[in-house]
Formats: sequence, structure tokens, C-alpha cells
Amino acid sequence: MTIEIGSKTALMLALCEALRDTYSLAAVTNDIFTKEDGEFLVAHHALPEARIRAVETGGCPHAAIREDISANLQACEDMSSQFALDMVLVESGGDNLAANFSRELADYIVYVIDVAGGDKVPRKGGPGITQADLLVINKTDLAPHVGASLDVMARDAKAMRGRGATVFAQVNARDGVPAIVDHVVAAFKAATATP
Repeated sequence: MTIEIGSKTALMLALCEALRDTYSLAAVTNDIFTKEDGEFLVAHHALPEARIRAVETGGCPHAAIREDISANLQACEDMSSQFALDMVLVESGGDNLAANFSRELADYIVYVIDVAGGDKVPRKGGPGITQADLLVINKTDLAPHVGASLDVMARDAKAMRGRGATVFAQVNARDGVPAIVDHVVAAFKAATATP
């Protein structure tokens, strides 16, 4: 199963830490001209280095997850042929509200927005907000510092997503991470008919 995570390497690390003892994982990161996000995961021992692949997109990482998924698909296939994997976590950086993963690449999509962008972000919509399986509203601790209302964000996320799941989090403090893990595990179990 491929779990796509839009826009947060810290969440990739938290998911790896939470899932690696129970599930066989690999991680793929996307950057324009560097392998910085992959190197971050290696430096923090998210997974064994051989299970982490950094894709240099050479252009907007969003194109590599939507229009031309070949580099990411190849990385996922290479890792799957090397290891007996339960899940491949694929991360794409940036804050483009028009970006979302191709369903040819993703079985489950987690889209992350940052409270620092203001409480208007959920109501702006875009495929990531409206179509992701799980919306994570991260850095909730910053709300009072940027004048954002978490209540407004919750209301607008519900209006844009209907019954789609939303989790408020402070990923670096691991607040909200257990709920995110629960959503990912439930999706994995549903997709694989695992009890």
C-alpha cells in the first residue's frame, strides 16, 4: 500500500517511528535539486538507509506526484522488489493548494497544511484539501501568534471536506500523531483485509 504525505518531512519521520516496528516500510521523498528530506530521514534514523529513497525531481515536486509520476513509481517499485513491504510512504514538499497525488501513485493521501498560513487556508480549497483521505492541520500552537482561529479552520475544513477526516496536530511535539497513525493503519487494514 502506498501512503502519500503532502508537504511534511516531520510527519514522515513520526509515521516511520510509529509504524516501523509493526509494518515493513520504505520512504520516498521529493525535492527539486537536493536530497535534503531523504537525508533528514536518514540522519534521524527513521528507517534503515536502504529503505529511504530521495527523488530529485529537477522541477516542481508536485508534477512528479501528479502529471509525471514515473520517477516516484520507479522508486516505489525498486523498493518493493528489494524488500517485502507493507507500506511505502511518499512525501512531496511545498504548499501548493492545487497539488494532490495521482491515484495511480497513491492508495491513501494525507495532505498537510500549516496554521501559519492563516485560518483562510482550508476554505481556499484545492484538490489536496478537498480530495485527500486525511487532512492534517499542523502547527496548531502557532494559531495565536498568527491570528488564526482553529475553530474557523475546523468549520471551513468540514465545509470543504464534508465527512472527510481532519486531524489537528503539532507534529514536532507528536501531538495529534497517534490519531494520524490510527487513520493510516485503519486504511491499511481496510485495503489489505487485515484484522
